[in-house]
Amino acid sequence: MAMKKEWFAARELTGIAGLPSSPQGINLMARREGWISRRRKGVQGKAVEYHINSLPIGARSLLILQEDPAEYQVERQDPLAVWIEYYHHLSESEREKVLAFLMREGIDGLLTRIAAKD
Repeated sequence: MAMKKEWFAARELTGIAGLPSSPQGINLMARREGWISRRRKGVQGKAVEYHINSLPIGARSLLILQEDPAEYQVERQDPLAVWIEYYHHLSESEREKVLAFLMREGIDGLLTRIAAKD
């Protein structure tokens, strides 16, 4: 799926998919992780924006979904695509926990836990 928008200001990224909740926090994380950046056109000062390909996978997935909900709705019919999307939103430790649970308890165990919450 091609992104129409590729560059995002720090304020547009605050608080999404586990990113820092302030522009300052975004800028610090970007410097620490070496995100691809460029000066923002037509803005005074040191305003920069960040390229989508350098963002963490969870934030990238969320921005892609937000951009074209119609295309996502079509894709949504495919349950595997939905599972894959959710998997990419999990942190590494969450993925390990989910996989360990499924290996130990299986799908029946998961369904039993979900039914118990209803």
